[in-house]
Amino acid sequence: MTTQGPAEPPSHELSRLAELHGVATSYSPSPDRTVAASATAVTLTLAALGVDASTEEATGAALAARERELAARLLPPTVVRWADAESPALAALPPGTRLHIETEQGETRSSADRLPPGVHRLTATAPDGRTAEAHLVVAPPRLPTPTSRSYGLLVQLYSLLSRRSWGMGDLGDLAELTAWAGRALGAGFVQVNPLHAAVPGAPTDPSPYRPSSRRFPDPVHLRVEDVPEFAHVQDPERVRGLLERAGRLRESVLDKGALIDRDAVWELKREALELVHAVPLGPGRRAAYADFLAREGEALEDHATWYALAEVHGPDWSRWPEGLRDPRSPETARARTELMDRVDFHCRLAWLTDSQLTAAQRTAREAGMPVGIVHDLAVGVHPGGADAWAQQEYFAAGMSVGAPPDAFNARGQDWGLPPWRPDRLAESGYRPYRRLLQALFRYAGALRIDHVMGLFRLWWVPQGHPPTEGTYVRYDAEAMLAVLVLEASRAGSVVIGEDLGTVEPGVRDRLRERGVLGTSVLWFERDWEGDGRPLPPEAWRADCLATATTHDLPPTASRLTGEHVELRDRLGLLTRPVAEERAEAAADAGEWLAFLARLGLLDGTGGAHGASEEEARIQAVHRFLLRTPARMVGVWLPDCVGDRRPQNLPGTWDQYPNWRLPIADADGRPVTLEELAGSGRLHALLEVVRDAGSGGRGRRAPG
Repeated sequence: MTTQGPAEPPSHELSRLAELHGVATSYSPSPDRTVAASATAVTLTLAALGVDASTEEATGAALAARERELAARLLPPTVVRWADAESPALAALPPGTRLHIETEQGETRSSADRLPPGVHRLTATAPDGRTAEAHLVVAPPRLPTPTSRSYGLLVQLYSLLSRRSWGMGDLGDLAELTAWAGRALGAGFVQVNPLHAAVPGAPTDPSPYRPSSRRFPDPVHLRVEDVPEFAHVQDPERVRGLLERAGRLRESVLDKGALIDRDAVWELKREALELVHAVPLGPGRRAAYADFLAREGEALEDHATWYALAEVHGPDWSRWPEGLRDPRSPETARARTELMDRVDFHCRLAWLTDSQLTAAQRTAREAGMPVGIVHDLAVGVHPGGADAWAQQEYFAAGMSVGAPPDAFNARGQDWGLPPWRPDRLAESGYRPYRRLLQALFRYAGALRIDHVMGLFRLWWVPQGHPPTEGTYVRYDAEAMLAVLVLEASRAGSVVIGEDLGTVEPGVRDRLRERGVLGTSVLWFERDWEGDGRPLPPEAWRADCLATATTHDLPPTASRLTGEHVELRDRLGLLTRPVAEERAEAAADAGEWLAFLARLGLLDGTGGAHGASEEEARIQAVHRFLLRTPARMVGVWLPDCVGDRRPQNLPGTWDQYPNWRLPIADADGRPVTLEELAGSGRLHALLEVVRDAGSGGRGRRAPG
């Protein structure tokens, strides 16, 4: 094994101190190579965790203090007990230690045996008089495995416009899609992009993966006409004008080739929702709103306060007047009182959006979907947004999440998202993480976790430094998984981990043991430990969501024709000669097509219902997915109509219209939800998916 790194690796003491705080001093981009982290990266990361290692003397003092602390500690701040196993932390207590447990349910226990699932308060008293208090997470051993296979549709919600949308897809469209897909197509789920609240301001970052808040959804997705109070707005001329402007926005995208303009949509919807806010709630609606306010408590008040303050001071709280940068300061309390009406407005928007999300999931289940809507949890939040302001104590100041250099990106990646501090999470019993999951599971039949490897470790990049000057910080994966399994099991929800790319050894096994499904994309499934050829369907893992593509990859038609190479060439994104890239793409697609033909999945040039050669090939790809034991099979909705354009092209910003494209046909013409429902090409593909293997509902999954 070779080792390489910067000229200034961490000293022995610094390395030991880093180890005791979960900070890595090296990483392995490949099994035969180890790269050392720089002393600077390690020192700055420790500083973000409140540990001074700026000098040799400070490092020595911090190391001695940490070793004394760990030697004297009876328990870690959060203890995990899986329901089918003894807790190692409790087993390590001195003989004769007395336990006092206050359960979530208000009971008192003296033993950790047969505790109900939940996060309980634990006090341990050792025979020598030492005491320790800890949060005790009791979780089921694993999430139940889906007993029947289901197939579903994958879609970026904003791209799904109907003839009722206001310029981008909304929650009314989502409910309509689930009702149709469940009842008419036998689909078991619909997976959407993150619907988290965005950072306001024009232009708004259109990426759904860099939100202001993951805890609360974005009201830009509201179907305004479905808000009961909208029918009672006492200004018919304004309402008529709003609807006319909404129609023009919709037509500009669907009929005139314009990109989706999220800012214009939000400006229009905000104006409409201001009118709605002036309509008094009826007694029943008022009671429901009061329940929502009580349930969400301080978190909602903070969220709404941030948005109210952002209207006055801009969307980056680090530039606000100093007193307002602290959500608990007297200045913030005064501002909240002065802006009470605006705070209520943003609370009301959160309630309305939550209500429509809940209704969409209810519609999906009533349509017969065993899962319903699969929501997406982004890996982090914008540093200037609501969550970063309200939860400052839980975020590592001066740090950003990213990825280390690898074979595909020699410079590494900086995603601009502040990481959670693992020490503060543990001290709180993972409170912000638990509350986040509880909020999402209320309306999610399943949850996809972006970069699920982040439950184990994240690459921290100090601000002002390149991603190469970062290092991994480890999280308590047992606690993160236990909280995830606890909250998902309470909600009866499925969990899907996005585990694509470089994954630390053992991570997939630990996720599978706890019932978390993985993600398998056809083009990446090869026998990498053998001959590198396409992996036979029977060799695929069962515990996964299997798909042909994702929002970050070329649509299947583009992949099969090599058009994705031409797109990247036009945008100057290739790092090798275009002829070389073309040859490699053609060889990759050709090898897969030949493999599909050998399996009898590609019969001549025709497919179901006299499909074209291209349609036949796309159908064959999906027949293959149904040959695998995958418990969930996803169909990228744009693939159903031959869309060529990726929704997001990594490595681009303004060179490509990321996150702003409506679903379109092979010629680039936008296709409405109503047209999708009548598309012969779509029905032919989904008929193949339903008929091939065990698709549809109620059939048992293999494995």
